[in-house]
Amino acid sequence: MASSNHLPGTTLPPFMIFIGYDPREDAAYNVCRHSLLKHSSIPLHISPIKQSDLRSSNLYSRKRDTTESTEFSFTRFLTPYLAGFQGWAMFVDCDFLYTADVADLVALIDDRFAVMCVHHEYVPKETTKMDGAVQTVYPRKNWSSMVLYNCGHPKNRILTPELVSSETGAFLHRFRWLDDEEIGSVPFVWNFLVGHNRVVENDPTTFPKAIHYTLGGPWFERYKDCEFADLWLKELEECEKEKKGDY
Repeated sequence: MASSNHLPGTTLPPFMIFIGYDPREDAAYNVCRHSLLKHSSIPLHISPIKQSDLRSSNLYSRKRDTTESTEFSFTRFLTPYLAGFQGWAMFVDCDFLYTADVADLVALIDDRFAVMCVHHEYVPKETTKMDGAVQTVYPRKNWSSMVLYNCGHPKNRILTPELVSSETGAFLHRFRWLDDEEIGSVPFVWNFLVGHNRVVENDPTTFPKAIHYTLGGPWFERYKDCEFADLWLKELEECEKEKKGDY
């Protein structure tokens, strides 16, 4: 189900956000969605990208292989298609926790680019992540975990269900349908990799606006004590209270 945050007196159309969904990480999806809505000063339209729904609608037919750590490893690239190839939209993995207003990220949008993301230089040391999924290493790793898509950009029209179901992981995750100058950059705090990025003491500009538990978050027993676990668990508690109507 899509969810919206409609603020009184606003006339802007909701900004579209697609969150990758995996049944193993249902709690992570709900917390990510909750944190986005809680901090946002602009209307949002949030939808999960569920592989089962896409398959039943004949929008995705790719056979799963061992390199896919989540059900949205490839379905994420359908974001422009799902947005009707119009306007800007964001894709984000479900293992994110927002601590700031996503409107500040939207304000960085620049129509010169086809996509915008954090340009990580990230080579994980671990061989597994989450609940034992294989950790793959490739150029531009984690660039595709949070992407602002210029859905109306002519080059993004290549991202059809047929192409996303058949192209290689290297082609998609490295944005090979684009020239380098068409890939805009945003500050790393909007995709702060737990265990990789660091908060610099007395420098508030380094504190994460979007915490990415890329190796695994506190919803997995193995990572229950990871960095920023307390913030995620607090958000989970708030989320569950809201569901029960205790707020």
